[in-house]
Amino acid sequence: MIVHAGSILRFSHSPSLRNTFAAARYLSSKPVTLKERLSQLIPGEIETVKSVRAEYGKQSFGPVLVDQLYGGMRGLPALIWDGSVLDAEEGIHFRGKTIFECQELLPKAPGGLEPLPEGLFWLLVTGEIPTQEQVTGLSRDWAARSTIPEFVEEILDRCPTTLHPMSQFSMAVTALNHDSAFSKAYQERIPKKEYWGPTFEDAMDLIAKLPNIAGRIYRNVFGQGKLPAIDLEKDYSWNLATLLGFGDNPGFVELLRLYLTIHSDHEGGNVSAHTGKLVGSALSDPFLAYGAALNGLAGPLHGLANQEVLIWLQTMQANLGKEPSDEAVKEYIWSTLKAGQVVPGYGHAVLRKTDPRYIAQRKFALRHMPEDKMFQLVGQIYNLVPDILLEAGKAKNPWPNVDAHSGVLLSHYGLTEMQYYTVLFGVSRAFGVAAQLIWDRVHGAPLERPKSYSTKAIKKMFANKHQ
Repeated sequence: MIVHAGSILRFSHSPSLRNTFAAARYLSSKPVTLKERLSQLIPGEIETVKSVRAEYGKQSFGPVLVDQLYGGMRGLPALIWDGSVLDAEEGIHFRGKTIFECQELLPKAPGGLEPLPEGLFWLLVTGEIPTQEQVTGLSRDWAARSTIPEFVEEILDRCPTTLHPMSQFSMAVTALNHDSAFSKAYQERIPKKEYWGPTFEDAMDLIAKLPNIAGRIYRNVFGQGKLPAIDLEKDYSWNLATLLGFGDNPGFVELLRLYLTIHSDHEGGNVSAHTGKLVGSALSDPFLAYGAALNGLAGPLHGLANQEVLIWLQTMQANLGKEPSDEAVKEYIWSTLKAGQVVPGYGHAVLRKTDPRYIAQRKFALRHMPEDKMFQLVGQIYNLVPDILLEAGKAKNPWPNVDAHSGVLLSHYGLTEMQYYTVLFGVSRAFGVAAQLIWDRVHGAPLERPKSYSTKAIKKMFANKHQ
């Protein structure tokens, strides 16, 4: 894979002469679009996968434990996705780059410090760091595609305000399937090797239209008035912030850039990521696949976690006051555990250190809102909870995850409607789901169909092995 950052080229494997010439053309010619760059990379990536399968395809990839079958397939190696990998020590890597490397290397808005999510999407799709000009072009492309059909607007406008924002979000996204380029191309029987092209167009349309959908839901449900127009010269996060009514707050816009970047993907086996991949494997178009992913994200064990954290923090603050002592906070934490509850926002199925996404948000808060009392409480808890969890024997990983911080940041800027938080998570997760679907079409990924067993079959299988 060729990685381009400024004038620096690095090769993660030795390219063929053809790829070397392609790289030279890439550097010397005018900036290419994302789709053009992707089309240049596809032949080499197909050959790489072929060579890996030829060399390692018959190799065993570890045992399967019965506990894994009953335990939600936790840790079971069963998927391939090059876009992101979760390291137990360093956290999520996007195309091999840590959160902190992405913050440093990805292009930023003029005067901004946080990475633009457009750059993160380019990285997920190509494995390359885009130039500022390429990211600007992607922003304009998405803005130009952002209009949603009138019938989708009518669907959202007719929803009762009591219908959960995520239900409305999923409904509107699914309805976009009406204009799917992939569905039309499939009906026209295009060759399988060309599936990636209309899938790419659907993915771009999907991401582009989410701010208008998310903004309309927010204003309908929470009474924020008429939706403003998308600005073709502004970046994706600025437009989304403006549609939500926060575009005049530079701090919130910067937060949204960070939020969308760090929540964009989380390996292929995460509930929302895997749901998108699974449904997409049936050749459902990106709108249907992503709509299904949203329904998984809406669950309380996935996208609602930051809401649970904020409720717990607000309840603690209401009971202890805005400047509680360490002893009072310790006692409250112990009371939570003794009541049979978990400390929300702490622990992780894979990570064994503090989630880098938590650290990135903490650094943001230290720059923009160090005096915020809720943020100070989050920091106080960070200093106390790990030792308590270790003492209680409640967690293999006693450190905070991404959800321990995000709700506090959003509420600081006035976005206090917790029911809506998962919608923002959903907007971000579209980047990873869309990138994965594009590459699944490139590689002709098959229909997913794992084997299941009954409890009776498991008992029979092992009946004579321990006698």
